Amino acid sequence: MGSHKPRREFLAGMGALAAAASIPEALLSRRERFYPPVDLSHFDTPISPAPFDLHIGYAAIARRGSDRQAIEDIASAGFPGIQIRSNCVQELGNATAWREMLDKHHIKMVSLATGNLSIDPAIESSEIDRQVANAKFLREAGGLYLQIIDERPKGRAITAADYERLGRLLTELGKRTADLGVQLGYHNHMGAMGQTPDGVEQIMAAVDPRYARLELDVAHYFQGGGDPAKAVEKYSDRLLSLHLKDVEPLPGTAGTKESYRLVELGRGSVNLPAVLAALRKINFRGWGIVGLDAVPDKAWSPRESAMINKKYVEEKLGLTV
Repeated sequence: MGSHKPRREFLAGMGALAAAASIPEALLSRRERFYPPVDLSHFDTPISPAPFDLHIGYAAIARRGSDRQAIEDIASAGFPGIQIRSNCVQELGNATAWREMLDKHHIKMVSLATGNLSIDPAIESSEIDRQVANAKFLREAGGLYLQIIDERPKGRAITAADYERLGRLLTELGKRTADLGVQLGYHNHMGAMGQTPDGVEQIMAAVDPRYARLELDVAHYFQGGGDPAKAVEKYSDRLLSLHLKDVEPLPGTAGTKESYRLVELGRGSVNLPAVLAALRKINFRGWGIVGLDAVPDKAWSPRESAMINKKYVEEKLGLTV
């Protein structure tokens, strides 16, 4: 039940307001102020954007299933961040133990690579549940980003409806991970729906930017026919993080599935200085993950390969790892 002021109190209040309105402005200006005057002139000057700040991490994948050894390798090589694959959930199973291991080596878990996300409606619910479980593990382990690669439909061409469905699925998953304090990143990849620049564009157009952003892999984008430096600028407001990789064609394999291989930075065809210049131009602030699916020269260990990449980052790109 609502309450009402008596008519007498209401009329008295209205009279006070009318009296205040009749007081000359000069007299009001001489009255004591509750707060001192504030200079608001600085609001006329636009705030400068935050400066470029790229943190360099390293992917554990080259260790092929032994992420604990990868942590030791990457930490000893001097990289402050790591991307770990979801197999680590089975390898140790305890997110607290992973956090303690990472803290011991003074290394940050940047992202968790969780494999492919299927757009098959029959398994949508289980796919969401699986990835939410990965996001919970990531959060408890102290990580930042959940990485998603899509799964290309088998035996048929990709349709516009497929891109729309993937966008809706990524958006829904991003809402769930946001509730956990985890950001979702879509990772473009060869063999996926986001293999080509057009595929990436259609997926990003279908995704709600509030819930999923782009984790741009410069090598896969280049191999798919795109210019990664231009992609950095194009998706500047959607860019969550990057995979800084290099790729070379394999002789005599044109048109086949295995027509390329990832190589150490500076040994392939990606114009990495141009990528860095684009990142500086947009004042990117975040993580760039260096890595290889496998060490291309079997005479080298994964750690030796990581040191080659580190040398390129520091000497050729002028960055501090």
